[in-house]
Amino acid sequence: MDYKKAGVDIEAGYKSVELIKEHVKSTMRPEVLGGLGGFSGAFSLAAIKGMKNPILLSGTDGVGTKIKLALLMDKHDTVGIDCVAMCVNDVACAGGEPLFFLDYIACGKNYPEKIAAIVKGVAEGCKQAGAALVGGETAEHPGLMPEDEYDLAGFAVGVADEKDLITGEQIAEGDVLVGIGSSGVHSNGFSLVRKVFDMTRESLDTYYDELGATLGETLLTPTRIYVKALKALKDAGVTVKGCSHITGGGFYENVPRMLPENKRAVIKKDSYPVPPIFKLIQEKGAIDEKMMYNTYNMGLGMVLAVSADQSDKAVEVLKAAGEQAWIVGCIEQGEREAVVC
Repeated sequence: MDYKKAGVDIEAGYKSVELIKEHVKSTMRPEVLGGLGGFSGAFSLAAIKGMKNPILLSGTDGVGTKIKLALLMDKHDTVGIDCVAMCVNDVACAGGEPLFFLDYIACGKNYPEKIAAIVKGVAEGCKQAGAALVGGETAEHPGLMPEDEYDLAGFAVGVADEKDLITGEQIAEGDVLVGIGSSGVHSNGFSLVRKVFDMTRESLDTYYDELGATLGETLLTPTRIYVKALKALKDAGVTVKGCSHITGGGFYENVPRMLPENKRAVIKKDSYPVPPIFKLIQEKGAIDEKMMYNTYNMGLGMVLAVSADQSDKAVEVLKAAGEQAWIVGCIEQGEREAVVC
């Protein structure tokens, strides 16, 4: 008896590390100390010494059951972007710059090429966010997970000067809500998606004219990363008073998280175009409209609160940064809640 016969292939682990090295190297920042293979990732904080009061920010998340689609389609090079996005968007939402990221892959069996494809996506997400991939873990779990399955999670650490934190405390009546377009379903609500559509390769390979792509291609579109968009606003002198990352729980759970007491956010449904994938999900699943807005981002990956006199500029800056953006509502006096009307 040996470890390999027990289900853990150490040699496959070594091969995985070799295959991912080039992807990891592509994410490096000057602050990263040492190379791949140490027991911990080292990151110099010398560059933040100029901040008056640096605050570390962190975010952790996974990809959820979207991985089921990746397994069915045997396409594993985009879920890593999702994993990074879910973490770094939360850091950016608080006004932070993501510094570094670590991932955790649990699998029933280590297939080096599959692991390398996953990490390739993680590295791409890190590059989009400007974060370094400083480490990670791939764990084989024979007997706990089926051999062909895996799960993916990670966490990001970022920094912001205290004066630049986005807290929502200064949101006032009359402020304007700016929505930034999503790339689709992102990484939330897939348990419902999997009930609406048949989860077969044939179903996922079905082409829909309204989508301009197959169902599988549309659903696997990776989560958009908003780090550079928020930085563009800061560099342009736009003060973001509040920021909501629209993830699980949709508008009704996430938008109130940025609001102070006695302020409510009113979002106009007809202020921006809802992507066709959400209309398809709603129709195929006979889902109540409020449930859609309580589950999905409905085409807005982030909702920002800015002063009325900066709202037009915010939209212009975001569009110049390559984002879709619209004025989607306003802040009113009232109970802390999101109103979609």
